[in-house]
Amino acid sequence: MRDYATLNQLLVLANMESYNSILIEQGKSQAERLQLLNQLAIRQLKAIEEIGTNEIKKLEKR
Repeated sequence: MRDYATLNQLLVLANMESYNSILIEQGKSQAERLQLLNQLAIRQLKAIEEIGTNEIKKLEKR
C-alpha cells in the first residue's frame, strides 16, 4: 500500500502512527482510536491540499 501512496499520504500516515501510539498509551479503545485517526487524516489531508492550492494561487498572481 505504501508503494502507491503519495508523499502527502505518507506524511499523514507517519503522523497517524505516532498519534496512534499516544492514543494507545491513553488507553483508548480500538474503535475510538479508529474514529480519531480518521478525523486526523481527513484534517491533515485537507490542510495539505489547502496549502498547495494557496501556493499555486500565489505563483499565478506573480
